[in-house]
Amino acid sequence: MTQTDGDRQHKVRSRTASRVAAVQALFQIEQGSESPERVINQFMRHRLGTSASDQCDYAEGHVPDADARLFGIVVRGAMARQERIDTLLHDILPASWPLARLDPVLRAIMHAAGGEMTGADPIPARVIINEYMDIAHGFLAGDEPRMLNGVLDALSRRINEPAASVTDAGSETVLVVDDAPVADAAPDSKPA
Repeated sequence: MTQTDGDRQHKVRSRTASRVAAVQALFQIEQGSESPERVINQFMRHRLGTSASDQCDYAEGHVPDADARLFGIVVRGAMARQERIDTLLHDILPASWPLARLDPVLRAIMHAAGGEMTGADPIPARVIINEYMDIAHGFLAGDEPRMLNGVLDALSRRINEPAASVTDAGSETVLVVDDAPVADAAPDSKPA
């Protein structure tokens, strides 16, 4: 059985709708200090429309055609890895614009994208960035979408950096990045 262009467009639209709903849910979780599972359940019961018979649209607070499974993955992933995502964002954002100072919708978009990028089996970063840039243009104006693009690009590079490890080579500490040692002249301790 082959997939038609209409089927493919519906799948793309449902994935984008899921991400829109995830951003809305993450915003609600932060603003309402509600538990993630409670908000996920509310969205699943009352806001995610998946059938043609659902007479709801975005204007009424509903998200038609959303993929409920992807919605749950994005929200749970962003919440489960929020500390790691926030640490990475803290390192990326200028000191004059700490994460707490950003618009809450912008933060929700960053958390959703970060949740997907840090997942066990993420889709390509360029796809995630494009999806969340499209969503940003629906919620934000001015320079915020452009700033978001730079932040998400930097976030994807940080997440995909090879992990650095420190090994002890006799009396010299060596930093190993991607199996290439970089000498650190400061030894851990002086030889006896």
